[in-house]
Amino acid sequence: MRDFSRRGLIGLVGGAAAWPLVAHAQQPTMPVIGFLNSASPDGYARFVEAFRQGLKETGYVDGQNVTIEYRWAEGQYDRVPIIALELVSRGVAVIVANTPGVLAIKSAVTTIPIVFTASGDPVQMGLVANLARPGRNVTGVTNLALELIPKQLEMARELLPGATNISALVNPSNLHTETFLSEYGAAAHTLGLDLHVLRSSTGRDLDAVFASLGQLNCRRSTLNASSSPLAG
Repeated sequence: MRDFSRRGLIGLVGGAAAWPLVAHAQQPTMPVIGFLNSASPDGYARFVEAFRQGLKETGYVDGQNVTIEYRWAEGQYDRVPIIALELVSRGVAVIVANTPGVLAIKSAVTTIPIVFTASGDPVQMGLVANLARPGRNVTGVTNLALELIPKQLEMARELLPGATNISALVNPSNLHTETFLSEYGAAAHTLGLDLHVLRSSTGRDLDAVFASLGQLNCRRSTLNASSSPLAG
């Protein structure tokens, strides 16, 4: 469950896709894989390319024996359920989604295999019953990013050992921001750091966010969480 490598993801997708592809083998239409993500394609280009290459290595080539339907919410989380239903209406054989996408459809979609990529504990988030036996039609991979938060702050402290303040840039629209902030707060307290939270939902907010940094009157370390689910 903790395997977050490209091959790990592709292996899961290939396995999840096998049953519906076989089940629909007699149908004249080409099987469809639904790709659902709450972010934008610009930030996920290399991951999409790895996804396509991994599928090719397992015998599934987009446009030849399978079709990939992409849906991107562009950071607008209220759109996720809408575009998720669009994929379901396309009669997809399997859905690959990040956490917001799975949460939007897992209760309503009970027969289509769903493969997720998550950054938190999938059991705690209610994605699966347990790590050993996910159950139902949902499975996937996670990097358990919550466990990395203390290490992130420790590394920031090593880079600036005299810093007493640290700032976390987060996306308030993300479904799990508060959970991650709770972990950041606990880790910062342990290290004797004062945590400042900077919130930005869109690129337009960034100027104001960074301007606010100049108002802090003491030495600080800025933790950019853009690679974590907080900014996704």
